[in-house]
Amino acid sequence: MDTEEDDIIIKDAYGNVLANGDAVILVKDLKVKGSTVTLKKGTKIKNIRPAY
Repeated sequence: MDTEEDDIIIKDAYGNVLANGDAVILVKDLKVKGSTVTLKKGTKIKNIRPAY
């Protein structure tokens, strides 16, 4: 049986599919939940793990 998790596809701002281990650059400021940290636009994030 297929689950809904198999159908989820996460894409970046340009439509490229994101996978575990990819690197992304933020296009806008991002507030981090549970912290006072704000990641600024232009920050490169390495080795992402998309939440499904």
